[in-house]
Amino acid sequence: MRIDLSGKTALVTGSSQGIGWAIAKGLAEAGAKVAINGRDQGKVDAAVRDMQISVPDADLVPVAFDVTTSDGVNGLLGELPAVDILINNLGIFGAEPALEISDDEWRRYFEVNVLAAVRLIRSYLPGMTESGWGRVQNIASDSAIVIPTEMIHYGMSKTALLAVSRGFAKEAAGTGVTVNSVIAGPTHTGGVEDFVYQLVDSNLQWDEAQREFMRLHRPQSLLQRLIEPEEIANMCVYLASPQASATTGAAVRVDGGYVDSIVP
Repeated sequence: MRIDLSGKTALVTGSSQGIGWAIAKGLAEAGAKVAINGRDQGKVDAAVRDMQISVPDADLVPVAFDVTTSDGVNGLLGELPAVDILINNLGIFGAEPALEISDDEWRRYFEVNVLAAVRLIRSYLPGMTESGWGRVQNIASDSAIVIPTEMIHYGMSKTALLAVSRGFAKEAAGTGVTVNSVIAGPTHTGGVEDFVYQLVDSNLQWDEAQREFMRLHRPQSLLQRLIEPEEIANMCVYLASPQASATTGAAVRVDGGYVDSIVP
């Protein structure tokens, strides 16, 4: 299958590193013009430089705005008023005992992980439906289904994203626009390395620490290893393609078999 996204413009939030960077790279390799987003101008510029090395002919747009705020989204819309592909990848996570999560933390997780995505969908979906083509993806997590005891607030926010995706897919019904969520499993990123070391002995070498984390905290994984960001990106690029036109309102799993179910 050859995926060609030439002529399409994509925005991937939180794409200066990690899974977002890998998704942006995959879209650029497929020919899309890709907006690289993050809050820090220096990190965004560095991500663009790195991607131009990896994908020399990439058409990239740096958009350093904090999309968790209305002002940030307004600034983004001023530079990027329309997109064909919106991938809401931005998210925060961290371990915290359930009974110690404050009201402010509950609100912060909802505002960053859920409301930021809603705000961007609300901004870009009308243009997609008017043009008769568009792709929206919300990067969720296995934690949306298997709520982790060490970060209930994170799981709550990702469960909410599944509902958001299904609801907006209904809003876009019959327009040529698809809206899906991607259930990413435990993935190897810098942030996850820090998270792993919150839960296992920080003196362990990374390979041993990863194995210990999977054994103790993610034993359901059928891969029995962390997923690489490129493996998540492969699914996102497919869902962004014309070939995925019949997939909408879905929660698509790239979880390494972590969720113990034969259906999403």
